[in-house]
Amino acid sequence: MSSTRSKRKLKRLPNKTSPSAGSVSKRRKRRAGKRGNDSANLTVTQGSSNVFEDLGFKPAEAANLKIRADLMLDLRRHIQLNGWTQAQAAEFFGETQPRISNLLKGEISRFSMDKLIVMLARAGITVLVETKRRAA
Repeated sequence: MSSTRSKRKLKRLPNKTSPSAGSVSKRRKRRAGKRGNDSANLTVTQGSSNVFEDLGFKPAEAANLKIRADLMLDLRRHIQLNGWTQAQAAEFFGETQPRISNLLKGEISRFSMDKLIVMLARAGITVLVETKRRAA
């Protein structure tokens, strides 16, 4: 039995440091002094109760996102309090493990409000809906 050399092209290992590594550390040192001066010019703006509105979403979409985010946080808290793995949570909720992973990572776009309410109900958590008029 004879061995032959592989015909695959060998991968090059990356260099330990990049050629520009020295210049990056020099830039950081120069910028460090400027940061102290910029802090005097900072202004802080009070946000609203909905971060999604603050980010520029339309009011209706911002409200939907906020509600879904709050429901997801409640589900996440329930999973953590029970000390479940993603697989255990998936079995409890009748979902797949990747769906629970999406939930725990906060991927809001992957969950409807209906789905989140059903999952909360399965966990024995009551969802209360309250409406009120906005201040003009």
